[in-house]
Amino acid sequence: MAPSSGHGSATLTDFVGLLRLRLALVLLVFGLVLITTAGVTALLPKWYLATAKIRVEKPESEVKLFQNQNSSYYDPYFIQDQFEILQSEKILYRVIENLKLNDALGRALNDGQPWPSAITYQYLTRKMFTPESRRATSLIELNVQARDPQLAAAIANEIARVYSADRVDLATSEQREGLAKLRGELEKQEQVVVAQRDHVEKLRKDLDISGVDLNQRYSDMEIERLRQMQNSLIALRVDAIGRKTRWERFRTIAVADRRNLVNSELISDPNIQNLLQAYLVADQNLTRLKGRLGEAHPDLISAVDARAKIQEQLDRQLAGYETSLEMAFKESEARVIELERQLAQAKVDQILSARERMRPFEEAASKLEDEQRLLTTLKLTLRQREIDFQVPKKTIEILNVAEAPRYPSKPNWSLNLLFAAVFGLILGVGAAVLVEFFDTSFRNVADVESKLSLPVLGVIPFQRTPEQRFEPGSPEGEPFRVLQTNLNLALRAGQPVALSIFSAGPGEGKSTTLRQLALSMAAAGEKVLLIDSDVRRPTQHRLAAVDRAPGLTDVLLNRGTWADCVKRDASGLDLLTAGTPGSVTLSLLYANKLRELVAEFKGRYDKILFDSPPIIGVSDASVLASITDGTVLLIQHRRNPASMVQRAKQIVDSVKAPIIGVVLNQVPTGTGEDYGYYTANYSYYSHEGGGKKTREAGGRAVDQIELSEPDDRMKRT
Repeated sequence: MAPSSGHGSATLTDFVGLLRLRLALVLLVFGLVLITTAGVTALLPKWYLATAKIRVEKPESEVKLFQNQNSSYYDPYFIQDQFEILQSEKILYRVIENLKLNDALGRALNDGQPWPSAITYQYLTRKMFTPESRRATSLIELNVQARDPQLAAAIANEIARVYSADRVDLATSEQREGLAKLRGELEKQEQVVVAQRDHVEKLRKDLDISGVDLNQRYSDMEIERLRQMQNSLIALRVDAIGRKTRWERFRTIAVADRRNLVNSELISDPNIQNLLQAYLVADQNLTRLKGRLGEAHPDLISAVDARAKIQEQLDRQLAGYETSLEMAFKESEARVIELERQLAQAKVDQILSARERMRPFEEAASKLEDEQRLLTTLKLTLRQREIDFQVPKKTIEILNVAEAPRYPSKPNWSLNLLFAAVFGLILGVGAAVLVEFFDTSFRNVADVESKLSLPVLGVIPFQRTPEQRFEPGSPEGEPFRVLQTNLNLALRAGQPVALSIFSAGPGEGKSTTLRQLALSMAAAGEKVLLIDSDVRRPTQHRLAAVDRAPGLTDVLLNRGTWADCVKRDASGLDLLTAGTPGSVTLSLLYANKLRELVAEFKGRYDKILFDSPPIIGVSDASVLASITDGTVLLIQHRRNPASMVQRAKQIVDSVKAPIIGVVLNQVPTGTGEDYGYYTANYSYYSHEGGGKKTREAGGRAVDQIELSEPDDRMKRT
């Protein structure tokens, strides 16, 4: 953007002026973006959103064999874990199977061919299903988008149902496994008790000790020590059974599924839990980057490597955890074996004692008592677990049933149009600034005067119909009266003058401006002859509504006198039209003839105005400039680059024709540039009683502006 005159940089006023100047371009780009967005939005497929809400709570405890039932662990990432489970193959494959989505999506998107479950699963997770959670709550929204509203609601409800069933199964699966294991141990213990009882009865018969009370408590210290060792052995056996159960159950779980158990009470190792949280964060980061970056992007490759390293560490930790379970079981089993050896040795020592005969029976009876005590303990534990199993373990609640939506959620017309409006406005302003940046035309009066070293004689405001003729005394004619006054001040007073008005290129409004100037001069009492010297593309005869011939070409070819060819139009202006069409151009062959005509014209008229063709590319304008007393350069606002206008001035300078000044044409009002001072003053001084009057050579009063810089440039000849 060009800086305003008198300042080193662009101001807000300049920017507003630029927008007003390029308003058509801004509106065009804005409209194109808005229409394009509306068209694309109308063509996009409609997606319908159905939502089912569920409330999920972390279970306070889970049934574990031989573990404290009141243990619990708080997991801040529980909801994130449920997101992963909801989007897992475990849940969605059952949904795909139940709703037959392979066939439904295949018919709609695969030319009627069913999709494989893997493709359907990917499409479901990437395009259709998105779980969301409200902050600081246990509520999860199951959002499903589909082109069929009924299908969207069906998928949302089925996901809620399958997930709810899976949660219930998960809450009771370990209890069922524990109860089955406990029943098996109970059956084995019953068999052990029966066998031990038979052994005791056999010893009773063999030793002929019928009538001995099996529940008798002996005071012998050795027997009491044996009982203590037996009780310790029972406790160690129970502990060994529990450790063996945990090790065998963990060993049967697939390696890929072990990560899902880290947050349960089965694995309470804090290091493994921290590694899992790091793995989830790395996986989320990788998912986010995949949506924005290509596969070869360094950030995406780094994220994949980071997740792989964390996963490798987690798998190693889980493998180590399995090893620790095995070692704990074997250690407990070793204690049992050692205690059994010590107990056996103690029994041998007891048998060798004085009561050797009774020792086998007593030991058998003691062992039977221990086995019966263990059987009773197993029965009580089984009963407790069966009661706990009957307690509801449902930790999920379906809050609503998704209904088929009536209106599509995508495409979002209001959002798309809002973004299009903002983007279109930004793009339009950017295009205007870009065009302004690369625009090399003259931007203001100071720019014209500094680059051309010529004074600006007049600024003609923008007119939608330049051909329209204004009355010289009307407000619309004020710019032309200003131009007339400045021309008179720049020329020698009291002498007839021949002037040619030229421009760098065609279509700059030279002919209409010259005609209106001639009318203003005539209205001021001057004798004016307007000559249409653009014999290639004449305009003045059309503006005056007269015939083209006879005219200038006829005079040059001696087909008639100039007095016979001059026409007076309805406004009383003398006009010499271009003449009969032909191959005549104003070349040097007619230069002397034109000089003679100008001399004759000066004997009758005060002002002889030549409507010259564009000077670049046509030699006629150079010939006319060489035979007249002065030239005036007309520049249309922002039409041609400054280099083109400077080249036109150089051509005129090369024929040593004086350039009196510059007229700026079709200047829009309110652009924020110094043009606005001219156009605003025209309107101000054109109101009734606001104008200043001066006397011209004919005695008629005309409007005149005050010149703030009556320097030598305004008096050039």
